[in-house]
Amino acid sequence: MTSLYSIPLTLNDGTQTDFGRFQGKVVMVVNVASNCGFTPQYTGLETLYEKFQGHGFEILGVPCNQFAGQEPGSDSEIVEFCQRNFGVTFPLTQKANVRGKDQHPLYAELTKFKTGVLPGLVKWNFEKFLVNRDGEVVARFAPTVEPDSAEVIDAVEKALAA
Repeated sequence: MTSLYSIPLTLNDGTQTDFGRFQGKVVMVVNVASNCGFTPQYTGLETLYEKFQGHGFEILGVPCNQFAGQEPGSDSEIVEFCQRNFGVTFPLTQKANVRGKDQHPLYAELTKFKTGVLPGLVKWNFEKFLVNRDGEVVARFAPTVEPDSAEVIDAVEKALAA
C-alpha cells in the first residue's frame, strides 16, 4: 500500500476520510479556484468524470487560495458555486495549501513524483495529477491542458486499462 492512501482528507462538507477511499481506482487530483482564468475547466472536469466514473475513475478537486487569491470563498460558497455554475458532482476537499510550509500532505506526496515536464512544486491553479490504481502518479498536466483534451483522455484510458 502506497503512502498516498494513508493521507487524511477533509471533504468540503467536513467529512473526515483519507485518500484510501480511492484505492484501486484511477484518480485525477486537481487544485481548483473559482476566480481563475482556468475556472471554466470545471465543465471539462465534470464531463471527464461522467464519462469514466463507471469505469473506476474519480476526480478530487482541492480548492486552493494560494495563487493570486483566486479562491476566496468559504467551503460552502465554493461547493455552491461549483454546483450552480458547472454542475460539479465529483468530490471537493476543504480549502488547502498545495505548496509552502503549510502544504497539504497529499500535495507533498504528489509533487515528489517526477513525471513529465512539470516536476516539483505546483505552479498555478488547475494543475492535474493522474494517479493510477496502484497509487502512483502516472501523468501530470499543466493548467493550460484542458481536462477533455485528447492528451488527458488518452492518459486516463491507458491508466484505466492497466
